[in-house]
Amino acid sequence: MEAIAKSFILVLLLSLISKGFCACTLNNINIGTTRSGREIGGKPEWNVVMTNNRAFAQTSIVLSCKGFQTTEPVDPAILKKQGDVCRLIMGNLLDADASVKFSYAWDPPFLLLPSSSVITGGC
Repeated sequence: MEAIAKSFILVLLLSLISKGFCACTLNNINIGTTRSGREIGGKPEWNVVMTNNRAFAQTSIVLSCKGFQTTEPVDPAILKKQGDVCRLIMGNLLDADASVKFSYAWDPPFLLLPSSSVITGGC
């Protein structure tokens, strides 16, 4: 019985240590916004590129997008507003080093920040 308890503690300890070394966080989703130079409905257009900069894919990516508006429709398969949050690519997998792009038109630009995701693979 003592051997089982020691094995359990060892497995638990190794599990905690391995979680501590996981380098995947929401900070690994980089969001770049640049002005396109066009105007849509009297508002400047912004091009957005969201990139997963880690070795592991992520799913169910949710961004905080309180107050997000646009005069240019955004494909809901790419970015779907649901209250004060936006779901990226319908919760589907964003592979490691993959990017998603979309444009919107509003002034001023919105600060879109990742609020949650599910990391697949090693994390």
